[in-house]
Amino acid sequence: MNSREVPAFLYGTAWKEERTTGLVRSALEAGFRGIDTANQRRHYFEQAVGDAVAEALGAGRLTREDLFLQTKFTYAAGQDHRLPYDPHADFPTQVRQSFASSLEHLRTDYVDSYVLHGPSVGRGLSETDYQVWKEMEALCREEKTRFIGVSNVSLGQLRMLVEAALIPPRFVQNRCFAVTAWDRDIREFCAGQNITYQGFSLLTANPHVLTTPDMISIARRHQKTVAQVVFCFAQQIGMLPLTGTTNINHMVEDLACSSFVLAEEEVSLIETLGAR
Repeated sequence: MNSREVPAFLYGTAWKEERTTGLVRSALEAGFRGIDTANQRRHYFEQAVGDAVAEALGAGRLTREDLFLQTKFTYAAGQDHRLPYDPHADFPTQVRQSFASSLEHLRTDYVDSYVLHGPSVGRGLSETDYQVWKEMEALCREEKTRFIGVSNVSLGQLRMLVEAALIPPRFVQNRCFAVTAWDRDIREFCAGQNITYQGFSLLTANPHVLTTPDMISIARRHQKTVAQVVFCFAQQIGMLPLTGTTNINHMVEDLACSSFVLAEEEVSLIETLGAR
């Protein structure tokens, strides 16, 4: 991957705690070049991600340009007591402080993607969200991040953000449920706006789909695992999938999802399985 490319797969680092460094090391060794984290100690250990990255770069196995590092700004409501900023500061300052902390954790002078971890309100967008986004745009203009994005967002919120943004989101990262045809409405909006949809919890959010006879039949037909079929499907419909597997063999298998192609009718069938 050169410095301008976005990888086809991301390794997600949530909920790894003391295993984070070892698992990110294993993911890089398996072939992952995109790493997703957040400056939210409640669910992520960003500094441990940086330890693994620094180890790989220090050993000369990879260069910084080989990697796609994505992290996030998380509001205090989504944090625990280990805040990466002064909660009494104004929100643009919180963004700057969190971002500076992320650069320190990751041992880098830029990130490839900086994501708002979720709007501050459940419906619509608040003035705070617009302030935060404006500061993220400034970081992008200063070339401290290549791209900016938003996570855990509804279609209505995304429309409002795109309408107001001077620099629109390059990525949307959502938990992806098969019951909504794999977030079809948001995916279709993203496709029309040159936004890449990142899907997480593709397996854990959809256990009822993974065990259907249709899915098992497709996997057997291609001599692949059901997980490989799901990730292949995701990539074929234009999604950038995340996996957070802690199994090294599964890391290798997941990356191999690009080695085969689903038939058009198989893609259509998988897209409707959850709605059944």
